[in-house]
Amino acid sequence: MRLVAEGLGAKRGEDLIFQDISFEIASGEALVVKGPNGSGKSTLLRVLAGLLPAETGTAKLLAAAHPVERVGEAAHYLGHRNAMKRELTVEENLAFWKSFLGDVEGGAGTSIDAAVEAVGLGGIAHLPFGYLSAGQQRRMAMAKLLVAWRPVWILDEPTAALDAAAEAMFAGLVTTHLAAGGIAIAATHQPLGLEGVKELRMQGFAGVMEDVW
Repeated sequence: MRLVAEGLGAKRGEDLIFQDISFEIASGEALVVKGPNGSGKSTLLRVLAGLLPAETGTAKLLAAAHPVERVGEAAHYLGHRNAMKRELTVEENLAFWKSFLGDVEGGAGTSIDAAVEAVGLGGIAHLPFGYLSAGQQRRMAMAKLLVAWRPVWILDEPTAALDAAAEAMFAGLVTTHLAAGGIAIAATHQPLGLEGVKELRMQGFAGVMEDVW
């Protein structure tokens, strides 16, 4: 499996944010997107997730069986917001995402109990999501990545509001996902504790070219 982006460009309003972004990531690989504020990191992730249209270029997931023309159909997106209803319990929120997203062919998500245990918060899934601290809420949002199997994880500042122990926990989740043949793309200013990752450095506004290594 390979995620291939070719000549991607995107606008914010009428302004071109970036152009000519191309990269390739294979199963078991992670790409970290870096750059100054306003350089288009979050916009690039949203384009990949299908939440924003690309002005130019394409992104495809080339699998053994057949290519996925829209990467978002096989991806989890974890953005700045946790995408969980405050009034519902953690279990109800995760049950919704497990049912709504479903498993992509070739994998199987974990149970809700196993996902909650994996993020270190077993025993509190019965609580309303809004009762949790900011760090606990972020951990529970990460559990969403586990309950439905999606080969691509698209992560925007995923360790925001986390302490050092939680950051290490999340690095373990990503490492396990990559070991299972998954792909991860993360925009962050902080190290994720992953080894051997590729980097894409966004340089600025219109006319930007990317560096990948």
